[in-house]
Amino acid sequence: MSRRIVLSVAAGVVVLGGAGAFALAYAGDQPPALAHSTARYTAPAGDRDGSLTFTTDVTASSDVKSVKVLAWPANSSFAKKGLTAKEMAAAESAVCKSSGGDVERCTYKVAVTRADAAESPRGLWHVAVLATDKDGDTTLDTKAADFTV
Repeated sequence: MSRRIVLSVAAGVVVLGGAGAFALAYAGDQPPALAHSTARYTAPAGDRDGSLTFTTDVTASSDVKSVKVLAWPANSSFAKKGLTAKEMAAAESAVCKSSGGDVERCTYKVAVTRADAAESPRGLWHVAVLATDKDGDTTLDTKAADFTV
């Protein structure tokens, strides 16, 4: 092999290695990402409570610290003023379990009594989610999933 080819190959390896290191460093600085978010509402029936179940997959390179969940009616004051991370910090927590690699499956489930259902506005509801990783990076999605009451 000629010296020119060897130097070209060596330079290419250095450039690709540097690009790979940059990509890994950049990937480590990403805030948590939400995917596959779903909400399922079941109304109370007979003597049985209903439920609201919300599930999402959270990807965080520095592990998930917390996932806060808040269901809110689409015609509430939040629709006009929006939800903030500060307001979401007081919301209830989802339970998260590792599902491989940097991904955790987080689930929030709450019983819905007849009294809860009677007092709840009818119509479209949204589920807001605040995910925080162990580095303190956050992701707020105020309409991660929808359901109807």
